[in-house]
Amino acid sequence: MGTYVPGTGEEQKELLNSLGVAGMEELFVTIPKEVRLNRPLKIPDGVSELQVRKKMAGTAGENRVFPSLFRGCGAYRHYIPSIVKQVAAKEEFMTAYTPYQAEISQGTLQAIFEFQTMICDLTGLNAANASVYDGCTAAAEAVIMCRERKRNKVLLSGALNPQIIETVKTYMAGTGTEIIVVPAADGVTDKTELKRLLDEKTACFLIQQPNYYGLLEDYEELGKLTKEAGAKYVMSCNPILLGILKTPGEYGADIAVGEGQPLGLSLSYGGPYLGFMAAVSELMRKLPGRIAGQTLDTRGEKAYVLTLQAREQHIRREKAASSICSNEALCALTASVYMSALGKEGLRQAATLSMSKAHYLAEKLCGLEGFSMAYEGDYVNEFTTVYKGNAEKLLRGLEDYGILGGLPLKGEDRGKIIWCATEMNSKEEIDELIGRIKEVQSHEAGI
Repeated sequence: MGTYVPGTGEEQKELLNSLGVAGMEELFVTIPKEVRLNRPLKIPDGVSELQVRKKMAGTAGENRVFPSLFRGCGAYRHYIPSIVKQVAAKEEFMTAYTPYQAEISQGTLQAIFEFQTMICDLTGLNAANASVYDGCTAAAEAVIMCRERKRNKVLLSGALNPQIIETVKTYMAGTGTEIIVVPAADGVTDKTELKRLLDEKTACFLIQQPNYYGLLEDYEELGKLTKEAGAKYVMSCNPILLGILKTPGEYGADIAVGEGQPLGLSLSYGGPYLGFMAAVSELMRKLPGRIAGQTLDTRGEKAYVLTLQAREQHIRREKAASSICSNEALCALTASVYMSALGKEGLRQAATLSMSKAHYLAEKLCGLEGFSMAYEGDYVNEFTTVYKGNAEKLLRGLEDYGILGGLPLKGEDRGKIIWCATEMNSKEEIDELIGRIKEVQSHEAGI
C-alpha cells in the first residue's frame, strides 16, 4: 500500500473522457444552479511547506503542556513503548475501510479478533465487541443491553465518574427508563440504600472499579445483592489496574466496560479514545457494534468474519437496540499492540508501580499542613484528600511551576482533591511537587 497521491490533471481528463463529459461542471448538471457555489471559495492562497510548518508550530506553541501530571479521573498518562506507535502508524492499518467484505479485509478482521480476545482475558468474561467510542459510551450501551420489558429501572453508583452518570442519563432520555443514583457514603456505594432500591423492576446496577474517588469497594457483596434481586451486574474498570485486581468475571459481573485510553493511547487533548465492552455468553448477542469471529474457509484454513451482529443495526434501524455499528478500529489496534508489547507481566508491573507511587504521594501529601485523607479504605493509583485551604488557588499556584495537580471537586465535595499517580511519576517528581506545595502555601501566607 503506497502513500496517497491525488490524481493529476491528465488523469482527471482521462477519467472525464471515459465518462463522455467535457468537464467537471457536467458532472453536476443535476444540481440546480441556484444552490451551487458560483464563486471561488474564500480561502487564502497556498503556501510552501516551510511556511505551513512555521504556522503550525506557532499555533501549537500556544498550548499549555504540563511536564508533570498528578491528575487522572478517567484519562491517564502511562508509558507507551516506541513499538506501539510505530506499528499502529503503518499505512496498512491507518485506513477508514469498513471490513464488511471479509474476503478482502482479513488483516483488519484479525486485528479486531485479537483485540476482543485480549479484552476477554483482561476482564475474565466470555465475549467482547470490537470497541465503541469511549468508556462513557460503553457504560451507557451496557445499560441498554440490560433493559427488559418488565425491568426498566437502572441503578447507578453515586461513586461513579460523573461523566458516566451524565452519559447514561443522556442515552436514556426519552426512553421511559427510571435512572436512580445510589448515594455514596464515605466515598463508597451505600449498601443499605442499594439493597432498599433493588427490586423486581431493576434492570442493572452499574459500579466502578476503582471508583471515582479512587477507592476499592466490596464488589463481591455488591454483586451478590444485585444478583439476588435478579438484576444484571455491570462494572466499569480501569484496564491497567486489572493487571493486579480481581477481574469483573471473578466478581460475577455480567458486563464489563471501561475506557481503553490507558492502553497505549496518548492523552491527546481528550481523544480519540476507546471504549471496551465484554459480557457473559448469555448476553453475547446483545453486544452493540461489530464482533469479529474466527472460522474456517472452504479450504479448511483459518479465516475471520463479522458475526453475531443484529442486522437491525444496519438495516431495520427503527428496531435497533443500539445506533452503534462501527468501532474505534485504529485505537483498538493500538491497544492490542500495547498489551502485546507489555504482556501480562508488563501490565502487572505498570499497575504495581502506579499503586506504589500513589501511596508514596499520599504519604507525603498528608505530611503537609492542611492535608488529610478524605476517606478510609483501600486505593490503587488514585485517592482523595481534604485540603483546609483554598484548593483552586493552590492548584493554580502549582500550574505556575509546570505542575498539573489533582482535580479539585465542587459542590458538596468542595475542598477535596482527587490525586493520581502512574509509573510515569518518579520519586523525584513527587518530591518536587511536595516542595512546590510548601512554596505556594508560604507565598499565600505572606512568608
